[in-house]
Amino acid sequence: MDEELSTVFKALGHPIRRQILDILKQSPKTTGELDEYFPDVTRYAIMKHLRILEEGNLVVVRREGKYKRNFLNAVPLQEMHNRWVGKYMQTTASSLLNLRSTVRQKGGKEKMSEFRIEQELFIDAPREEVFKALTEKVEDWWEFRIAPKGVTSHFTFDPVPGGQFIETWGENEGAIWGNVYYVNAPAEIRLFGHLGMQGAVNSAYTYRLLEKEKGTVLQLSHTASGVIQEQWEQEHKKGWDYLLGNLLKNYVEKK
Repeated sequence: MDEELSTVFKALGHPIRRQILDILKQSPKTTGELDEYFPDVTRYAIMKHLRILEEGNLVVVRREGKYKRNFLNAVPLQEMHNRWVGKYMQTTASSLLNLRSTVRQKGGKEKMSEFRIEQELFIDAPREEVFKALTEKVEDWWEFRIAPKGVTSHFTFDPVPGGQFIETWGENEGAIWGNVYYVNAPAEIRLFGHLGMQGAVNSAYTYRLLEKEKGTVLQLSHTASGVIQEQWEQEHKKGWDYLLGNLLKNYVEKK
């Protein structure tokens, strides 16, 4: 498998070969037709590039009469995608692509920035109880709401890969606070979600729970990147401190 990937990476390593794949994505082409796209490149060089693409299984050649027609084979690219982008990370990858697209469409006028929040606190309770409070019992202590003012909403949190942390109100209204893409209960859970931020933003947060004496050390990591408003980092720092250091801690320790 690794040897096959090496030939794919080699095939993708030259800009002309990547251009050839872009052309073949639109429709199959004969070698002569491809040659016309590169007036400054010799036919011999184009044939050499095609041979390397064929060795990487990215191009399939079929003879039609006296001509050879070149077809794009996207299977190796899909295999690369499957290896490094699991199904629970596809939404994150798509979010990043949408973010880049949005910024490009605005001519790069929006200022890109990022922030990272790291917090740690001790909770005088077993790790299993803290993990359960963070997930299945989040409705009991999480105060922040997206629902319209005066409307009662409810939270559910399914702590499995592909699960969601959701706020719902009304019959068909709600908001997703997080999508779960990694779980190692009760030691760690990772999610991605906007957490109140709007627009072209990619955000992810992780809870890690470490056993210490008879209690639990809860570590939070929250990263966000994109078109971020200046006050968001400070607001989220204060918000996490209140949610975890006050509401969650008091909820678990008083049980």
